[in-house]
Amino acid sequence: MCGRFHLISEEDEREMRVILEEIENRYKDKPELSAMQTGEIFPTHIVPVLANNKKLEPAAFLMKWGFAPFQKGGRPVINARRETALDKPMFRKPLLERRCVIPASHYYEWEKQGATKVRHAIRPRGQNILYMAGLYRIEEEQVLPVFTILTRPAAPDIAFIHDRMPVILFPDQREAWLRPDADVRGIMEHSQEQMNYERM
Repeated sequence: MCGRFHLISEEDEREMRVILEEIENRYKDKPELSAMQTGEIFPTHIVPVLANNKKLEPAAFLMKWGFAPFQKGGRPVINARRETALDKPMFRKPLLERRCVIPASHYYEWEKQGATKVRHAIRPRGQNILYMAGLYRIEEEQVLPVFTILTRPAAPDIAFIHDRMPVILFPDQREAWLRPDADVRGIMEHSQEQMNYERM
């Protein structure tokens, strides 16, 4: 699963700086901009997400993390399994029509060691920014679109930490994932597996 990630707040990472500048221009003088979070990101936080604009071109938008829960009073739905997403009514239409990419510096996962849990920061080898495959939808109660992160079985190198991980896209998959004619199954099945982890 993916229940926490980190969004770089420093301005020395060019890729993220470009995304944040686009967000600032798009939401200038709007209250949504002041609600944007950086640093450690929790479910229900509002963050920059890449999705197609009306011209079907990739662009940066603000979205809230988590679909509305299945039942009133439940927890927001923050992850969708790639193995079953096309079969689930909640995820099928967004997967076919409303895909997005969530940028992050790394994501966090906790390794169980007896009665304690050890936190690890995880990202692809040789990369300062990772891009997670996601889905989004519009909910009547929300001002902004909401998104969820696709997950898959963990890569062998990090399976000892947790048995699930986000679907992390290769650089040449980012725009492909957003295209209307994307090979959704193919991209989900051939995402990044070479991961680095650091005990926090």
